[in-house]
Amino acid sequence: MRKMVMAVVPRDQASQVIEALIAAGYTATFTDSRGGMLRQAQEMLFTAIQEKDLDHVLKIIRDNCRTQIKLESGEEPPASGLPVGLLRSPMTYIGGAVVFVWDLERFETYR
Repeated sequence: MRKMVMAVVPRDQASQVIEALIAAGYTATFTDSRGGMLRQAQEMLFTAIQEKDLDHVLKIIRDNCRTQIKLESGEEPPASGLPVGLLRSPMTYIGGAVVFVWDLERFETYR
């Protein structure tokens, strides 16, 4: 059975993910996307693979697409002596990947 993997990744990490997939012998295509809570520019990567390769492809995506944490400064320095806002500031998570996997009933290549 073949699987379709669609990964939504930040634009600045897409090249690294695609290069790692190709280096491992997989093919992939991508298209621009925009969305999410922060309306960031994204890339949607698509690859059709054999079911036996799914865990390997997911590991490649996981290893090459990481979440970045952005700390925002608070108003008062915490009593612990740590930098301003480190303990009380809200954190914003940027990046990472959202991956969808589904069965491919049919797959054809025309040459």
